[in-house]
Amino acid sequence: MLTILGFVMIATFLVLIMMKKMSPMGALVLIPALFCVLVGKGAHLGDYVLDGVGDLAPTAAMLMFAIIYFGVMIDVGLFDPIVRLILRFCKADPMRVVVGTAILAAIVSLDGDGSTTFMITVSAMVPLYRRLKMSLVVMTGVAATANGVMNTLPWGGPTARAATALKVDATDIFVPMIPALAVGLLFVIALAYGLGLRERKRLGVLTLDDVTAGDPEQVLVGAGTGGKGTKGTKAGRTGGGAGSGTGAESAAGAESAAGGPAAGAPDAPGVSDDEFKGLDPHRATLRPKLYWFNAALTVALLTLMIMETLPIPVLFLLAAAIALTVNFPHMPDQKARIAAHAENVVNVSGMVFAAAVFTGVLTGTGMVEHMARWLVDGVPEGMGPHMALVTGVLSLPLTYFMSNDGFYFGIVPILAEAGAAHGVSAVEIARASIAGQALHMSSPLVPAVYVLVGMAKVEFGDHTRFTVKWAALTSLVVLAAALAFGII
Repeated sequence: MLTILGFVMIATFLVLIMMKKMSPMGALVLIPALFCVLVGKGAHLGDYVLDGVGDLAPTAAMLMFAIIYFGVMIDVGLFDPIVRLILRFCKADPMRVVVGTAILAAIVSLDGDGSTTFMITVSAMVPLYRRLKMSLVVMTGVAATANGVMNTLPWGGPTARAATALKVDATDIFVPMIPALAVGLLFVIALAYGLGLRERKRLGVLTLDDVTAGDPEQVLVGAGTGGKGTKGTKAGRTGGGAGSGTGAESAAGAESAAGGPAAGAPDAPGVSDDEFKGLDPHRATLRPKLYWFNAALTVALLTLMIMETLPIPVLFLLAAAIALTVNFPHMPDQKARIAAHAENVVNVSGMVFAAAVFTGVLTGTGMVEHMARWLVDGVPEGMGPHMALVTGVLSLPLTYFMSNDGFYFGIVPILAEAGAAHGVSAVEIARASIAGQALHMSSPLVPAVYVLVGMAKVEFGDHTRFTVKWAALTSLVVLAAALAFGII
């Protein structure tokens, strides 16, 4: 019964948010509360929620101060050179913009933190998407999938968890998987190319007056462009092209991502040019004299994160305090910077605590354990010698519907034990277990995904509906490459 109710609860949650019948925050709280009562454990709801909040509180704190820290770094211009480089590559071609999104997300993902990746990627790319009237769900989908592949870095989390759970060396897991992960990353870039061609077909080949003037980054500055917009050079382009018949993906982006391209364009009703000043190369918050200090501070922060010198929330708390104090020594300026990023802080932290209700009930009632054991027990006896493949396939749904901790410490040891009886080594099981990370990064239980959709102003349901199929396909490509190369 718990198994059935667990699957029904998850299905109900996904259906309601994708159909936009409930907000993600409301669904994360009310649906598990209802099912907790249905399984007859309503009296324990408070305990389950507090346990979930306790588990996720450090993550919420980390996200809060990470948003402030990287928000300040973006304000002071630390990432402007990267933005200029990507924009020179992208120009005003939708295909190049989408490919540039994938490349930027993959590069920034080297720090091992999804929230950081999404903050930098969205801040750099979203004004360009809006200016060109491109689909924002394409941006969030490509960024999340690229980050998911890179999330397998030893300092990213899943690989370290697999190594700890199975008592193997993280290097023995990750290094042999590099060819398969490289294939997965190439697939993401190829996917970005294909989605970019769809956007180009929908919008036409665009030109920007500011780009042709020799200053491509000015496309990100609304107020300084004199109202200049985009010009379509493709014959037959009509009124935004939302109905050009380029498939569900374009329709989703055209009609629902952040209100759709028409609503996200600078000249759309209710959207002012002020929205596009974030990366103004002449903004008042720039601190060019402190550039190398900020770069050194960021490198030091990432180094200490990788070395695990202090807990990550503590590192971000200290780094945010230093960044604010040095870059904005006057109290009114510090308050202004905190206020500027307060909306993202509240939205993301609120979603994390709402997710704590979902994970607390799923774990506390025993539903997640019964679901996992039902899946493992359903593996045919004849598949024993192929438990690495089974693990890779199961990693897709299991890491999507449960936390990495639950999967790697609760399920992977069971799979490894079953594989050991048939001569499958623990390290092969560990390698296969990281194949599903491309899909995992769009799970509603991953706090970083709320940073992504929140900053991009994309509905979580739209992101899920668009991204899941591509992310699942990417995970299967990684798994197939690992099999083809004999890694598992």
